[in-house]
Amino acid sequence: MIEIFKAALLGIVEGVTEWLPISSTGHMILVEELISLGASDAFQEMFRVVIQLGAIMAVVLLYFHKLNPFSADKTSKQKKDTMEIWFKVIVGVIPAGVLGVLFDDWFNEHFYNYQTVAIALIVYGVLFILIENRNNGKTAKIKSFKDLSYGTALGIGFFQVLSLIPGTSRSGSTILGAIILGTSRQIAAEYSFFLSIPVMFGASALKLVKFGFDFTGMELAILLTGMIVAFVVSLIAIRFLLKYIKNNDFKAFGWYRIVLGILVVIKSFIFK
Repeated sequence: MIEIFKAALLGIVEGVTEWLPISSTGHMILVEELISLGASDAFQEMFRVVIQLGAIMAVVLLYFHKLNPFSADKTSKQKKDTMEIWFKVIVGVIPAGVLGVLFDDWFNEHFYNYQTVAIALIVYGVLFILIENRNNGKTAKIKSFKDLSYGTALGIGFFQVLSLIPGTSRSGSTILGAIILGTSRQIAAEYSFFLSIPVMFGASALKLVKFGFDFTGMELAILLTGMIVAFVVSLIAIRFLLKYIKNNDFKAFGWYRIVLGILVVIKSFIFK
């Protein structure tokens, strides 16, 4: 029963940190020191990725109508506009999709360590603060998905590649890249959500295939618990972020990342 409770706590961490630009990996490094699943290393590595399926289903649910090009409630033009969003998502996914398949294990092997995560947390925290200060008082050029060109979508996709480095944060890298390229915070956040659908489904499928499907009853219960909790918490986190950025910038998340990076450094000295 204690393992189910741990899985639920990890699901909460995943559901919150996957969507806010604060690095789920950085939080997992800290939390897993206190909450380590009683399972094999291979299972825990798979769990850390596949739990994201619960989180991604929250995006599917919240944006189902907006992303459904076959809705009977949409006009032909609205269906065409929806398909255009998907085409831009596909373009944005290509860089991380290709490089992720080729180098995911290499990046984890060489960069999944305290030093890299701490540096990434702090550097991106500083960048969020600097870029928001630079944009203070300026009006975003891209305020809708109609304004988002395929070239800009591809550019954001290349920023998403940076999330292969642990501690960078997938949402953090895409949101930061989108803002640099001129999108509003709303479009930056939503496009980040939409990019996550194929990326996270693909990453989860890859990990499941590598691990295999021969789960014990307890392993299956742990995985399902984590996914369900991540789904519910993600619904809350996504709604919070969208409401927050209507009247606020991302600087608070930048400062939070810096503090978290410092905590990761401290932890690396305490738990050598």
